[in-house]
Amino acid sequence: MELRDRTFLILHGWGGSGPEHWQSWLAERLRGLGAEVRFPCLPEPDHPRRDAWLAVLRAALAGMAGERVVICHSLAVLLWLHYAASAEGGHADRLLLVAPPGPSANNPQIESFFPAPVDAPALKCSARDILLVCSAADPFCPEGAAVRYGEPLGIPVKLLPAPAGHINGAAGFGPWPWVEQWCLDL
Repeated sequence: MELRDRTFLILHGWGGSGPEHWQSWLAERLRGLGAEVRFPCLPEPDHPRRDAWLAVLRAALAGMAGERVVICHSLAVLLWLHYAASAEGGHADRLLLVAPPGPSANNPQIESFFPAPVDAPALKCSARDILLVCSAADPFCPEGAAVRYGEPLGIPVKLLPAPAGHINGAAGFGPWPWVEQWCLDL
């Protein structure tokens, strides 16, 4: 399989992913290699509504050709969990879930995403290959994403050391060669 046989869908979290975020960096890197990349600005990123975000996710997946690679960060991980639990449509071939927020991060602006469904069979039906990447010291998931999501979902976990924080620009994740390599792994 070659890069041109894949379509990448990158989904940002609450507040979006600015130019200093690894998702923006990754989208540009993949486009520079000639890949088809979808990186939609989800509606009202500072005041997200689950139903509106789900509509964008469904539409983006519907038009993807070839191998579907989906990369979710933060609140978009919970978005994918809701999508998977709804059993409404397409799937991903490869799915990367990065730094999901925990229940203690619930805030009135994101309350429609909580509680997040932790439905292992539904998640496994939504993607062939799934990996959760999280930090041992994510301020938005002090419960520990590996314990809160990885274990009950029965998915592999890549646990980054404590300085990784929320795995975003503020934690030093602008360029992130590991995620690019994961995307290019054929």
